[in-house]
Amino acid sequence: MRLSGSITALATPFTAAGELDLDAWGRLLRMQLDGGTQALVVAGSTGEAPALAEAEYATLLQAAVEAARGAVPVLAGTGLSNTAKTIGQTRRAAELGADAALVVTPPYVRPTQAGLEAHFCAIADDGALPVVLYNVPARTGCDLLPETAARLAAHPRIVGIKEARAEPERMAALLPLRGEGFAVLGGDDATAARAMLAGADGVVSVASNVVPRAMRRLCDLARGARDRAAAEALDARLQPLFAFLGAEPNPIPLKALLQRMQLGHGLRLPLTPLSPALAGDADRCAALAVTLEQDCRDAVAA
Repeated sequence: MRLSGSITALATPFTAAGELDLDAWGRLLRMQLDGGTQALVVAGSTGEAPALAEAEYATLLQAAVEAARGAVPVLAGTGLSNTAKTIGQTRRAAELGADAALVVTPPYVRPTQAGLEAHFCAIADDGALPVVLYNVPARTGCDLLPETAARLAAHPRIVGIKEARAEPERMAALLPLRGEGFAVLGGDDATAARAMLAGADGVVSVASNVVPRAMRRLCDLARGARDRAAAEALDARLQPLFAFLGAEPNPIPLKALLQRMQLGHGLRLPLTPLSPALAGDADRCAALAVTLEQDCRDAVAA
């Protein structure tokens, strides 16, 4: 498997009563596929995975696999705080049709680098699915260092890394790991263009939930520095949206935008709706998203 380009970390739409909104889920999936998204992530942190029941996880993943129909890879979030449980979740995802597992560093337990290496090797050795490493220290409390990632990249069943640290030095340390069997993906929308212009393979994006065409175009322009000036110009237009999506913990701002697009009605506790003081920003970003999508549709058609 070779992952690249615009990959959406999908939100999970809920009804006003707090149940899965499967109609909205289907529309969100179609919007992604129509917009050129190149892979889908189901039940990651943006998808509120810890709030999902086992049956809900299965329903979402099966629907995504059916919608994708092999046209794009479907990655399942399977990372938990224990290795055996993560292996079990990865096996379940494989049974449900996922193409790969996005496995976050174990939250809360703060393993050593040796522990992280043993954890990911055990999951990969089990062989249920190809593994994409996911490093997001701000959420998990531990940092998968580049030298550990380098050792893991040699494993034939570990096919990439989503790196959510935004420092250019971190991406620079990971880029030498790129190869036919290992992809380096950004995990931070605000620095995705910079990472791809430097050589990253793509981005696992939150913003692409609402601007799939714009994120696909950004990736097409930036990867391989195909058109640096155009990529930087589009990135500048996207920055207000990226900033808003980070105004409160993900996916709170994203869910506010999706609700304005009639794609779901909120979150599950302990996450709460967007602060009222940010409602005006949400309205402006929702309008910006519409403009960006239309402009990118026109640019591709021209």
